[in-house]
Amino acid sequence: MTTPEPPSPAPGPSKPTKTSKAPQSPASAAPQYKDRTYRSPAALAGGVLLLALIGWLGIDALVAGEGRTPWLALAVMLFLVPLVVAYTLRPAVFANDDRLRVRNPFRVVVLPWGQVASLRSGFTNEVVDDSGTKYQLWAIPVSLRARKRASRAQDRLDARAARAAGRGEGRAPGAGPGGVTEAPRRAEGDQIMDELRRTHEIRQEEPAAQGEVTVRWAYEIAGPAVAGAVLLAVLLAVG
Repeated sequence: MTTPEPPSPAPGPSKPTKTSKAPQSPASAAPQYKDRTYRSPAALAGGVLLLALIGWLGIDALVAGEGRTPWLALAVMLFLVPLVVAYTLRPAVFANDDRLRVRNPFRVVVLPWGQVASLRSGFTNEVVDDSGTKYQLWAIPVSLRARKRASRAQDRLDARAARAAGRGEGRAPGAGPGGVTEAPRRAEGDQIMDELRRTHEIRQEEPAAQGEVTVRWAYEIAGPAVAGAVLLAVLLAVG
C-alpha cells in the first residue's frame, strides 16, 4: 500500500515589481497650447491672383523680351513680388493662452498677455501694449460693409422678436424660433476681436503670460524689395 505524498505548498503571491519611470524633461512636462490663427481670406485670394498675374507677365517678358526688357521685367518682379507677399499672404495673428503674436507686412511683434493694455476696434483693429505703443492687426481688417450687414441682420431679428411679443408669444428680445435667444449679430472681425479680448481678460494676470514685448523686422521681405527698387532705378536712369 502506497502512502500519499504530502501536497506541495501553494505558491505564494508574487511581489509586485516596481515600474521605473523615465525622467521627463521640463519641455515635455509643460503643457503645449496650439495657436489660434486668424487671417483674411480675401487678402489671401487677392494675393494669389496678383502673384499669378505678375508671374505670367514677367516670365513672358523674360522669355520673349528683347534688349533691356528682360532686365526691366526681372527688376519689376523682384520689387513687386515681395510687396504682394508682404501685404496679402504674410499678415496673420496667432493667439494662445500665453501671448499674442502679430505678423504684419514688415515685422513680427510678440506680446505676452500681461503686457497688453487694450485691444481697440475703430477704422482699424489694433493692440496697445503697456507702454502705449500701438500695433495694427493687418490680418484682421475692419469691414464697414460687414458691420452694416450684421447691423441690418440684428435689426431684422429685433423686429421679428418685437412682432412676436406683440402677438403675445412672450419671446424675449432677440429670441429665435422656439424661444431660444440668439447671439447678437456681429461682423466677423468684431467677433475675432471680442474673442481676443476675452482671452486677454482671463490670462493677463497668469505667471505664464508675463514677459517682454519683442519686435523683429522682416528683412527677408524688405531686402529683395529694396534690391528690386535699386535695380529698377538704375535701369531707368541708364535708359
